[in-house]
Amino acid sequence: MAPPDALASPDEIRAHLVDELNLALRRMGMFGGQVALQIMIRHLLFVEREPDEWVRQQQVWADRGVWTPTGVTGAFRDLVPERAYDCGVASVYAEFAHRRGWLEPDRVLAADEYTALTGRVREWAGKDRNWPDVVAEFGEPGVLFGGTNPLYGKTLGYLGEEPGQPMVFFHLWNGSAPGADSWPPDHEQPLLLAVRYGDGPFGETFTFTPEGERRKPSGDEGDEGSAGDEGSAGDAGVG
Repeated sequence: MAPPDALASPDEIRAHLVDELNLALRRMGMFGGQVALQIMIRHLLFVEREPDEWVRQQQVWADRGVWTPTGVTGAFRDLVPERAYDCGVASVYAEFAHRRGWLEPDRVLAADEYTALTGRVREWAGKDRNWPDVVAEFGEPGVLFGGTNPLYGKTLGYLGEEPGQPMVFFHLWNGSAPGADSWPPDHEQPLLLAVRYGDGPFGETFTFTPEGERRKPSGDEGDEGSAGDEGSAGDAGVG
């Protein structure tokens, strides 16, 4: 057994968990799905002596329609096509991490940039767009959820300087026509399905592009397998 003075300090433990959480948020499937995020979050809350905050957050999400028997995954099932929801699910946990001061973004929007983005993004999403369109219009995201391979879906997250400001997410998808099991997918670049931001009822925080409206899953499509997100893995809620 290592002597006490050889163990990591509380600050070192917290910093390590924050680093691991940021890696897992960006590539959730490679870390084991949303259960891994929940474990890291609960450990961080324990280190910060606020373990009850996890139960409170679950209730906040439940009130908004975000928390389901399968965790956050179930909230996407009727909104985003196919079953590989890793990037979208990770974006919800990232919102919590941002409010807690854990999220380490690659870019933060200045106040005027954030105001300009939120002031026009819903109208901008009224037309079909793809990944390069988003970056050309709003710059590189603060957080890229998913890999850089354009053959896979991903989510782009933008955030302002204040932790209380809602993050803005662009949910992108790539795949093939319904019923087709082909690779590579039909599109050279992932397509924008929806923009999401706000703290209201979950479904009402989405603004769908025309493509997103066309690709909303039917009631039984959410139970089918898919390769829609790079490095996806199974998920389940942890109470």
